[in-house]
Amino acid sequence: MNDPVTLTSLVAASALEAPARPAIMVVAFEGWNDAGDAASQALKTIKAATGAVKLEGIGDDDYYDYQFSRPQVSRNASGKRVIKWPTTRFYRATVPGSPVDLLLVRGVEPTYRWKAFITEVLTRAEEENVQAVMALGSLLADVPHTRPIQASVSSDDPAVREALGAHAAGYEGPTGILGVLAQFSEAAGLPTLSVWSAVPHYVAQPPSPKAQLALLRRVEELLPLQLDLRELTEDAQAWERGVNALATGDAEVAAYVQQLEEAQDATELPEATGEAIAKEFERYLKRRHHPGGPGMHREHDPGPDSGAPEAPRSPDTPDTPESPDDPASSDSPDSTK
Repeated sequence: MNDPVTLTSLVAASALEAPARPAIMVVAFEGWNDAGDAASQALKTIKAATGAVKLEGIGDDDYYDYQFSRPQVSRNASGKRVIKWPTTRFYRATVPGSPVDLLLVRGVEPTYRWKAFITEVLTRAEEENVQAVMALGSLLADVPHTRPIQASVSSDDPAVREALGAHAAGYEGPTGILGVLAQFSEAAGLPTLSVWSAVPHYVAQPPSPKAQLALLRRVEELLPLQLDLRELTEDAQAWERGVNALATGDAEVAAYVQQLEEAQDATELPEATGEAIAKEFERYLKRRHHPGGPGMHREHDPGPDSGAPEAPRSPDTPDTPESPDDPASSDSPDSTK
């Protein structure tokens, strides 16, 4: 029986003649592409598990607006005051038994000069013999916290899609730094893969251990990589119990969660084919253009992609891209999503 194809096996096969060990660059950025801090925390978990060695990072005043991404003040072991500036950190890890290393990249999404920033990142990637790129992201979505969170995998590279079972992303609209990285990486000839998990928008505040766990389980499959996720699994279960308790105490939230559950369950039924979903969307549009018609007695119109009323969002909740990979979304994020 043949071993399953992974991103590692693809890189190893294409880099047999390379003078140095090849690497896969795994990237996550805090900010717009990091709902609930799930992606950046997932990368932090990989770093700790692999014992990755810190390399020189990228930190430039030209990339950041410090009123938006503020430096952090802390005290070191001797009590001395230290300022930690927004930066992008690089780490290299050797995975036992694997012919391919990992180059881990974790930082804050820059404010300015994205093209110059990504060019600098890819220059470092070339120096580290990176042969493929994996981007990790998380986004707010109309999904219930009570259901399993699935991490979606997408790529604009047909060979990667065929080998790893990824889908082609069709998103059009505003993008984050991961979208720019994906396009530049593909232009440089690097196979690029994006892994995204959804965070229920009504519990957007970090941490989001359930979404983080979904990302890491998919990363384990794709690289492959063995991680001890027992503690994170317990954290995810405790998080879900906590949200359950909050929802139980608020009838409006409980009803909304139930609507999300019903909408997601409906998309998973055998009859929820593409044609059936398209017809339901057409019916929704007709109702929307005839406010007096059936189904329009709620204060908020049901969204065409969720089947549930739009819930009011906290003013502190950042906008994030919408995902096509959730059953609750109708479009597809760009190559990073």
